[in-house]
Amino acid sequence: MNAAPIAGTGQPLLQVKGLKKHFAMAKPFLNRLLEGGEQQTVKAVDGLDLEIPRGQTLSLVGESGCGKSTVARLIMGLSNPSGGSILFDGADISRAPAGQPADIRRRMQMIFQDPYASLNPRWRVADIIAEPLRTYGMCASRQDERREVDRLLEFVGLNARDGDKFPHEFSGGQRQRISIARAISTKPEFLVCDEPTSALDVSVQAQILNLMREMQRELGLTYLFISHDLAVVNFMSDWIGVMYLGRLVEVSPAAELFANPQHPYTRLLLDTIPDLGMSKRDRQPAAGEVPNPINPPPGCHFHPRCALANERCRSEAPVLRMYDGGVRASCHAVEEGRAIEPIVAQASAVHPLRAAV
Repeated sequence: MNAAPIAGTGQPLLQVKGLKKHFAMAKPFLNRLLEGGEQQTVKAVDGLDLEIPRGQTLSLVGESGCGKSTVARLIMGLSNPSGGSILFDGADISRAPAGQPADIRRRMQMIFQDPYASLNPRWRVADIIAEPLRTYGMCASRQDERREVDRLLEFVGLNARDGDKFPHEFSGGQRQRISIARAISTKPEFLVCDEPTSALDVSVQAQILNLMREMQRELGLTYLFISHDLAVVNFMSDWIGVMYLGRLVEVSPAAELFANPQHPYTRLLLDTIPDLGMSKRDRQPAAGEVPNPINPPPGCHFHPRCALANERCRSEAPVLRMYDGGVRASCHAVEEGRAIEPIVAQASAVHPLRAAV
């Protein structure tokens, strides 16, 4: 299990402790017949500890398959954890039935990745946004409901008359605004945002991300933001957690992570950001492939791709340890001072999202 979760300046709204999700992988019948052997297991999330202070944004980043979206599904009750606990405002919701307890689930909503698939194409927009209002009985009459839907549409930058249209009549960015209006209709305190802009072009991404930041300021929202795009994460985050094969390898304040990353995997990810400052900094090419999650390497899962790995890395799993500046890293090389000299990411360069606005 990872070490203590991150600490913030505010009271944590969400706390995750030792969270695990394991999936059983059955071999094809012929393989089972010929090879035998035990059932295989994928540890999609393997002992995750984190907390998010009220009114702040924690982003989870990592390559595809590292477990980010699984964490989102576990927190939202769309999947049952194999172990650990999820506390929302002090209440353990990890074993609660789907949608329960209703008074807590109303305060938690999710914005999905694909605005084309997350809206019912047979419903008018007004009904899509009103569905949560009806589920939780938040409006006394249909007239009140429609007034609230109109207000939400205008709040996210659409027109009240758009409520009479169907989703196919809107662009991708407009559909994501409808998804956001639906998500905030219950007046939630916490939003899980699972790559909410990855299906949009850059100029539309900037509009949606600016809207989300404005919403956070006006409504006091707390975000768990999931993305593989470090430029987006840099724009949105107070805290950043880096995941690799189901484990957190580094958690840091956003500015600190971009200025002085600790874990070799974080450095590898930062080397994928275009160098807008034209500094001609030497970059280390991404080495190796992501290991098979069914049979991950022993010790530190990253050691086959790490230039700093030694025998300890190959045999002993590291834990998150606290370093200066609120940084936590899960790395024997960092702990022993074997890490390479700090690199400076181009966080001060013109931000591509800001430039697109």
